[in-house]
Amino acid sequence: MKARHRRFAFIALGVASAALACAFVLNAFRANVMFFVSPSQIASQEQTRAHRFRLGGLVERGSLVRDVDGRTVRFVVTDDRASVSVVYSGALPDLFREGSGVVAQGTLGADGRFHADEVLAKHDEKYTPPQLERALREVRASADANTGARR
Repeated sequence: MKARHRRFAFIALGVASAALACAFVLNAFRANVMFFVSPSQIASQEQTRAHRFRLGGLVERGSLVRDVDGRTVRFVVTDDRASVSVVYSGALPDLFREGSGVVAQGTLGADGRFHADEVLAKHDEKYTPPQLERALREVRASADANTGARR
């Protein structure tokens, strides 16, 4: 009987150790996951202000403004349905341009502006992040459906 209890204790300890290790791995994974959000999702209150996330869309033409300090820039990211003002302090990528795709990583402030700590520009004319491409496709489809309904 005693050997049976000892064997059961070892098995239970092994299962508990494996469960604890899985819990630590999943917690670390959840802490490092960064979600992609479009401006229309922010406008519909789907994104909370407390979490870090990636904002993706197109840089609105005529929206790029550089502050006097030379490092801080302000621009608007849009997905043709909604727009979000972005503030970024740092060097912009060489391919960053108005009218082109951008993914900014940061948090949404209480002032409604997205405070980015990293900005990624689209690296090629043919490349669009899959999430951005999907969001833009949905916007175009709904716009086409609305245009068809008006006829």
